[in-house]
Amino acid sequence: MKRRNSRPSSEKRGTVKLEDVARAANVSISTVSRAISQPDRVGEETRARVMAVIREMGYVPSRVAQRLRKEHGHAHLIGLILPDIQNPFFADLARGVEDLAQKHGYALFLGNSDEDLEKERQYLEAMRAESVDGVIVPPISDSDKAVSSMIRVGVPVVCVDRRIDGADADTVVVDNVRGAYAATDHLIRLGHRRIGFIEGRPQISTSRERMQGYRQALQAHGLEFDPELVREGDSRQASGARLAGELLDISDPPTALLVGNNLMTLGALETCHARQIHIPEQLAVVGYDDMPWALALNPPLTAVRQPGYEVGQRAMELLLARIREPDRSTALIVLQPQLIVRRSCGAGLPLRKR
Repeated sequence: MKRRNSRPSSEKRGTVKLEDVARAANVSISTVSRAISQPDRVGEETRARVMAVIREMGYVPSRVAQRLRKEHGHAHLIGLILPDIQNPFFADLARGVEDLAQKHGYALFLGNSDEDLEKERQYLEAMRAESVDGVIVPPISDSDKAVSSMIRVGVPVVCVDRRIDGADADTVVVDNVRGAYAATDHLIRLGHRRIGFIEGRPQISTSRERMQGYRQALQAHGLEFDPELVREGDSRQASGARLAGELLDISDPPTALLVGNNLMTLGALETCHARQIHIPEQLAVVGYDDMPWALALNPPLTAVRQPGYEVGQRAMELLLARIREPDRSTALIVLQPQLIVRRSCGAGLPLRKR
């Protein structure tokens, strides 16, 4: 004898509608709608009851219906585009955005541009088609046309980590000049006079600002800038490995190395280990961006720490403010980095000859 499945099929049960949820939760349809899209406007006990019914009945809000209602409210969807989702700094930034977005009832539409202008443009178009309430994005270049276009058509945009020229947009950045200055100044005070610098992509403001900080520290100590000690990378691990090798191969190689971001730092360390370069005795190393596993390296890595999570949180705060007040003046928030001194820079060893 065949055993019948006691749970009705989806066809027999039919599609669960908003009014079904309202009836089961003993609230109005508008209360259910607000519990989903504007949770801060519904009492905690009522919202908990509505959400429990939604989970039990398997109700799924229609994004199409939400888009149709957009002219009277918000879709409660935020676009977030990252240039490299594997970069720990951007992972921290994303977590900061998501935590605050979720607290205010927003979901994330996440894209990874891979530092590719065309991929970024496609994501921005898709986000606009989904009627996102706003976008948080690190522009790929200073003249990022796709991001500028979103700003011109009135989509709320917050630029993070990088600035964009000629666009009136809320922006959250870290003081890169100060961070690179502190790292270079520290190496000079340890006795280094030939300090190599591996720069990130020069098309983005962060790379140029870190170069500016490096040069300012040299100038402050009366040291001449030597272009032979600088290499231009692409912010990826492979370029860090290759360019560290180039610097080690010059006739008078650097005694210290500042690397422009965390992934290139990994590449530079890879080259040092492959060549059996002893850090910091033969080469002091400082990375830009601290990493969760920096203490696990041998020796532990000295690095400029950026507040990635706070960058994401502040960006989301600005976006929420922009959504509430579209005509408010734009804001620029500059957060401060911190030099974390560990053994890779040679702190505690005898000063090098000046």
